[in-house]
Amino acid sequence: MLILSAMRLPVQVLVIASYLGTLSAATTIKNSNPLIFYHGRWDESPGTWWAGSGFKLNVKNLKSMTLNLGVHTTQPLASIGVSVDYGEFNTVNVSAGANSIPLSDFVSGKNQQTVVRVNAEGWQNNRINLESIILNKGAELLPYRPSNIAFQFIGDSLSAGQFLDKGVDQAWPFLVGEAFKAEHVICAQPGAALTDIFSYGNVHGVSYQFFRTEDTGYYYTADHNFTTSWNFAKDRPTPTHLVIHIGANDASQNVTASQFVQVYESFIARLRTVYHNQPIFVFTPWGWPSSDGSISQYYQGQYQEIVDSRHKQGDHAVFLVDTTGWVQFADVFPDNVHPNVAGHQKIAKEFQSWLEGWGLRPNAHWPVMV
Repeated sequence: MLILSAMRLPVQVLVIASYLGTLSAATTIKNSNPLIFYHGRWDESPGTWWAGSGFKLNVKNLKSMTLNLGVHTTQPLASIGVSVDYGEFNTVNVSAGANSIPLSDFVSGKNQQTVVRVNAEGWQNNRINLESIILNKGAELLPYRPSNIAFQFIGDSLSAGQFLDKGVDQAWPFLVGEAFKAEHVICAQPGAALTDIFSYGNVHGVSYQFFRTEDTGYYYTADHNFTTSWNFAKDRPTPTHLVIHIGANDASQNVTASQFVQVYESFIARLRTVYHNQPIFVFTPWGWPSSDGSISQYYQGQYQEIVDSRHKQGDHAVFLVDTTGWVQFADVFPDNVHPNVAGHQKIAKEFQSWLEGWGLRPNAHWPVMV
């Protein structure tokens, strides 16, 4: 007959009781909970597309959080950015299954309510398939109050954070959004042209893909190699300002200046069927800088023509942002001429200054938590 020692039995019982107690104490938030503030492009699974898509939570008495992710999550892992109470975004690698999010270093316990922001930071391999969120006992999900400024950025690798360690979270559009204490959605695809053509592995251009839920990576995703129209009623919140920086890949694919202007004008016209009155900021290229100090340009003068055309049609809410001189060789990676971390920071400061001169002022504070 097996005899358990008096010393071992209580330990075993305590361990089992503690484990069962943890399970019963947890607060489970289903992915359909209306208090999850989804931003960016999510499909019905729900799963993210496009760099920077994610969600925000406002939680009372938060101490721990686990993300349960489904099979559509990028394998073997996806990198997400996590920010607590509007602090710095820190990278956490997650995969299908249960993922404990390290919050202890960021949750001070001084505030009853905690805002957690999560996004897919990668410019590729950036799908997270959210099944549920597990919070600690006593945690209560509250409404998230969005900022009154909401940027929609549209572009290519120069906006998506390609080659940056933290991906889109270090890119100039993201930094501008943070500087203005604004909501920000970034639909930018490395290698894609605006023109709907094959370009560097992208089977469609942004003029097509922007109106789809999926980014151009859909084509190579075995479990999701189709596109679905994006329901713009799902924009959260509706953008207040649109920013477009695109054209480098059109030039690389030998799209002529006249063709590019036509495509760009048609793209803005289609945007106006969704976003009727919002200001649209059209970036000129900052070009490709060289070590000798020269800068190679493309489509010079054409962006002004695009803006002038809109003005002639009575649309005076389209503005040209002249980025000449914003980027020098010291601001890019020498081997691929894309902005480095300091370069993206510089671009963000230049555009922030431009926007303030235009008349948009950064919020003094993030929205007060409900």
